[in-house]
Amino acid sequence: MFGYERGAFTGAAKQTKGKIEYADGGTLFLDEIGDIPQSLQVKLLRFLQERIIERLGGRSEIPVDVRVVCATNQNLMELVGRGAFREDLYYRISEIIINIPPLRDRDGDALLLAKVFLERFARDHGRNLRGFTEDGALAIERYNWPGNVREMENRIKRAVIMTEGNCINAEALELDELVAVEGGMPLNLREVRERAERAAIVKAVNMFDNNISQAAEALGVSRPTLYDLMNRYGLK
Repeated sequence: MFGYERGAFTGAAKQTKGKIEYADGGTLFLDEIGDIPQSLQVKLLRFLQERIIERLGGRSEIPVDVRVVCATNQNLMELVGRGAFREDLYYRISEIIINIPPLRDRDGDALLLAKVFLERFARDHGRNLRGFTEDGALAIERYNWPGNVREMENRIKRAVIMTEGNCINAEALELDELVAVEGGMPLNLREVRERAERAAIVKAVNMFDNNISQAAEALGVSRPTLYDLMNRYGLK
């Protein structure tokens, strides 16, 4: 992270820049920031406050101009409460927070991502695949995806390689026997109806690649009615 000087430790045969120095003038991405040990948290905090570093075994201060972006799948405030993550470091890195919800909470995104992965892996492996069967598309939408996007990527890659047909079905994805875990549903009938209506519109539009005529036919409504419903729910 910070680099080292020649002779700083056994095997340090030459001066070596650290990752922070290499990122000078650009962006430093720190993945899984919640997993770094306390000793490194202290050094990282000093760097973020003063924008200077010292190589291991060195004495000179090196100024750096770096944009820092962090990512984590943990709740940092919970770690702060347990004393596993420094509170001052948390507030230093959390000037702007972007919360990315899991795939199961993003209506319609599952099938869109699945199509992207299918196109990529089909191209990489020289497979001429037309897409997903109806049961395959429905399985993707209904599955809870506990492993998030990585699980989807692995399932589709395996299906692209192993499937014998020109379309991928639920069996090829190994989703035919898995049951989606339903989230809590509201009790208010209007909320239930609107939630189901919106979800059905998103799924239909995605399933037919934004072809409004086919989506409207599948939903049993006219094109103008579907456009009105999409406007009502803020869908584009």
